[in-house]
Amino acid sequence: MSQQLLPYQYSDACSHGMTALSGLPTYLDLAEVARLSESVRRHLQVKAQGWSDDEMVRALVLLKLSGGDCVADIDALEGDEGLCRVVSKARWHGLSRSERRQRARHWRKERKRSFPSASAIFRYLSAFHSESEESNRLQGKAFIPQRTDHLQGLDLVGRDLVAYQQQRSLQRQATLDMDATVVESTKKQALFSYKGYRAYQPLTTYWFEQDLVLHSEFRDGNVPAGHEQLRVFKESLAALPEGVEEVFLRSDTAGYQKELLRYCAEAKNERFGAIGFAIGADISPELRKAIEEVEECQWQRLPSSHSGQQWAEVCFVPNWAGHSRRGPSYRYVAVREPLRQPSLPGMEPELPFPVAAMQNIRYKVTAVVTNRDLPAEELITWYRQRCGASEQAHAVLKDDLGGAGLPSASFGENAAWWALTVLAYNLNTLMKRLVLGGQWVNKRLKAIRYHFINVAGRVWEHARTLWIGVSQTHPSNELLHLARQRIALLGEPAG
Repeated sequence: MSQQLLPYQYSDACSHGMTALSGLPTYLDLAEVARLSESVRRHLQVKAQGWSDDEMVRALVLLKLSGGDCVADIDALEGDEGLCRVVSKARWHGLSRSERRQRARHWRKERKRSFPSASAIFRYLSAFHSESEESNRLQGKAFIPQRTDHLQGLDLVGRDLVAYQQQRSLQRQATLDMDATVVESTKKQALFSYKGYRAYQPLTTYWFEQDLVLHSEFRDGNVPAGHEQLRVFKESLAALPEGVEEVFLRSDTAGYQKELLRYCAEAKNERFGAIGFAIGADISPELRKAIEEVEECQWQRLPSSHSGQQWAEVCFVPNWAGHSRRGPSYRYVAVREPLRQPSLPGMEPELPFPVAAMQNIRYKVTAVVTNRDLPAEELITWYRQRCGASEQAHAVLKDDLGGAGLPSASFGENAAWWALTVLAYNLNTLMKRLVLGGQWVNKRLKAIRYHFINVAGRVWEHARTLWIGVSQTHPSNELLHLARQRIALLGEPAG
């Protein structure tokens, strides 16, 4: 067919060895030095026809890093001939001859694909689902299905990856941000969330200093964010690798639970002792009254605010806190913001946030409870950092890495898809922090794809070695070489 638009033509005659993803194999290198395949083989024993666990996990992680939103997008990777050559060559790296033969025997016929097909991936994900738990998933009932052995294995793989970054970039402090996010779904098996549509609602623990997702529990949409949050927090503490000496916790009002607050303040954790926290407080009638009784002269302007926000220390002791002199103290700091829009007589609106009246002025009020002795302004700034970090991590998980494209109506399959998304997120963090460094540390995945992953090249074999050719004039050519050199250094024993 003649193409009579601008003076160029498309042709399929030059596809041999071409790749649009020259930067993606560096993630294979990084996964290798981080011993990801070794961890997968140790913790996962899913019986998949022909494909090993590390091949499946590697394929799905690469799919997400390359921008795939659904299982069917795996065919785009299979159609990249140059990438397929690299993946096929890397499949046998580090295996003995007997291990290679054992893998080859999984196939009844000669293997023709470098990436598993969509149907093979669906069969693999189905192994993570437990049908026996389905009868307990009911609308109006907060129930969390018991994690299968395979899902627990994926969690252990994630822990190993977190531990590797801690070994290479030691952090003595861990500020843990706990937050839930709503993942909308059109599947009829998904349950309605508090937002009024069908969804799932994972509860995630984000490690601020390392930019890592330490723990994420996949949940139905009708499960409140604060449901069993103390248990999830304990699991997150257990997932912290060696070297962490001090832990802090930040959470929104979902974490305002006396069991969680007491656990942190009363030093009930054997490993870390007392845990400093800042958690959003529910504006109960008693707390609202205490805020309204604060003297006007005690309210101070919040310098970081451009909307006239003010803060004040509130003298308030909830009934559950007790009055023991030896017990921990719980400090309340309130923030108020004047409402600019006046209410019309007889038309009092139902506002979605707490309101208090002071000096004939109506204010939007929030409060934070803490056991830390930071100055109030510093405490509020520290608490609000949670919104800019953990919420951005959720955006990357759902949008940049395809976590929102849940593949199935089965809860366990979707939970596995989400866990693999977390794995891809953490591997990309390792790439940014341990390999690329500098300005790349704070870059979103969109920028990394544009400048680093989605680089055109050609793959060929010479002297029993695969070569990836990238244009010398491409600005990322030097970066690709530098990345491989730094990854090679990471493969050496840690000093």
